[in-house]
Amino acid sequence: MNKIIPFLWFDGRAEEAARFYTSIFKNSTIERISEMSATFQLDGQKFIALNGGPQFKFTEAISFFVDCRTQDEVDELWEKLSAGGEPGRCGWLKDKFGVSWQIIPSVLVDMLQDEDEEKSERVMNAMLQMDKIDINGLQRTYERQ
Repeated sequence: MNKIIPFLWFDGRAEEAARFYTSIFKNSTIERISEMSATFQLDGQKFIALNGGPQFKFTEAISFFVDCRTQDEVDELWEKLSAGGEPGRCGWLKDKFGVSWQIIPSVLVDMLQDEDEEKSERVMNAMLQMDKIDINGLQRTYERQ
């Protein structure tokens, strides 16, 4: 059992959200649906969604960081999660429920943490110009002399 479980407040759309997210992420399941809540797992991480009402909305102050291994994975998750939502800058997007996601390739983190500060800075500047992250574009910027 996960010790820390994200608990998400929806305005009557908990089941819809659980079904949406589990349709997108591999190795995901719905554990339980009730009138008031939904419990589900996304790639082994447990979540609870509550039908809490209209009092609270999601903000970018909390986001889910998704570590992607390939451009295909970035592209697929970006397309599916942003459908009905809104794309943002630097790999961020809001889904149709207003939940913020960061769809980030692992290689970006590696490049940003490179000991060569010039390379890292070039990659950061390139990333700041992107919406969905383009691994090939980052790689070209990183390798440029």
